Amino acid sequence: MRNIILLALLFSSTMLGAQNRVEVTMNDGSVQTYSTSSVENIHFREGNKFTITTDEGETIAFDGTANNIRFKKSHAIDGTSVHAITQSLGLGWNLGNNLDAQNNGYASETAWGNQAATLKTFQAVKAAGFSSVRIPITWMGHIGNAPDYKIEDKYMNRVAEVVGYAKEAGLKAIINIHHDGADSKYWLDILGASKSEERNTQVKNQFAAIWKQIAEKFKHEGDYLIFEAMNEIHDGDWGWGENRTDGGKQYRIYNEWLQLFVDVVRSSGGENKYRYLGCPGYVTNIDLTISELKLPTDIVENRLLVAVHFYDPYTYALNNEKTEWGHTGRDKESWGDEENVNDNFNRMKKKFVDNGIPVYLGEFGCVHRNTDRAEAFRKYYLEYVCKAAKEYGLALFYWDNGSAGTGKEQSGLINHGTGAYLNNGKEVIDIMMNAYNNDDPNYTLQSVYNNAPR
Repeated sequence: MRNIILLALLFSSTMLGAQNRVEVTMNDGSVQTYSTSSVENIHFREGNKFTITTDEGETIAFDGTANNIRFKKSHAIDGTSVHAITQSLGLGWNLGNNLDAQNNGYASETAWGNQAATLKTFQAVKAAGFSSVRIPITWMGHIGNAPDYKIEDKYMNRVAEVVGYAKEAGLKAIINIHHDGADSKYWLDILGASKSEERNTQVKNQFAAIWKQIAEKFKHEGDYLIFEAMNEIHDGDWGWGENRTDGGKQYRIYNEWLQLFVDVVRSSGGENKYRYLGCPGYVTNIDLTISELKLPTDIVENRLLVAVHFYDPYTYALNNEKTEWGHTGRDKESWGDEENVNDNFNRMKKKFVDNGIPVYLGEFGCVHRNTDRAEAFRKYYLEYVCKAAKEYGLALFYWDNGSAGTGKEQSGLINHGTGAYLNNGKEVIDIMMNAYNNDDPNYTLQSVYNNAPR
């Protein structure tokens, strides 16, 4: 009987994800895939050559002469939890109003006033304490005609360059299809798709073609990169339109699109077979996500995440119609205080997190104010939201649109071209970081509440 090679795979308890995956390519070209939660022995006949490919894309080759090969791979995240990816994403940052910016249906990185992103941008984001970035991307204006819907090489390469900045800076990254579906005005048109099967087929063909190209471009990138299907899809009325009266048609179509997204990405091979995929709910609304989202069927377990956005109350967080927030505020909205934060996050926890489905807030934020008192309430709002997200097991991404002013839509913290802080950006970021990362038993959501501005 011929001798065998024993490959002892020793994985520490700090592996990312619920299971570890190892692909072994034999010298005849065949691939054997193994999953292990701790230690697994794989036997090979002596003389075979093979390579090992880990979840993070690292490849180790063996010439078949060793007798006992011991391979150890570890990561910084506690792999005993199915929510390790949430911990890994942690508190993140949006490169908002850059690659998602567009004018008249043509995406342009500097169209909305920001400088083009640089490696310095992402290094500064990392140095500020963020562990991940969301890079919203609008593709329209750079897409060819049917049936191929070819994305311009120059634009795709620029996207890859920016993703590379995140990777080099040591950040996890999320990329998506962003304003192509804004208000059902452009090609990713859920209102039109709900009224015409022909239109829905056309949209799905283009949607599949775009994701096929994105998946192919990034198929060899490791787990640091996450794909998010789309952004804030609705019929023009932000969840209060025909979706409420069409018998669920828009929701069914939307869930079809999510399933198509997962199927296309998985079929592209490479690292995409196991990549984490973000599945936003309809218009990323928490209520509609809980009630209407049908999570796609997947060929692998525990690799889908649910995404929502949180700007409650909108008149305070984004529009600056109100200058104060919370139980101590005076010039405030009649709803949306701390209890609203707790209720929304708790419902997401019960619906998804407690059932092993990670959740991240793809966007949250609060605009800069022009008085010390109003800024104190802004800091309190952001501290409370971040602390609550951590308590309820959610990752979250601050919406930084690069705007340095005060008032409506002015939520910049970091200059998108240089990485320099904007306004009191460092102070605000430090408050959020402390809220999310400080596990001192005396620093609780209740203690944050008790220290609200007076």
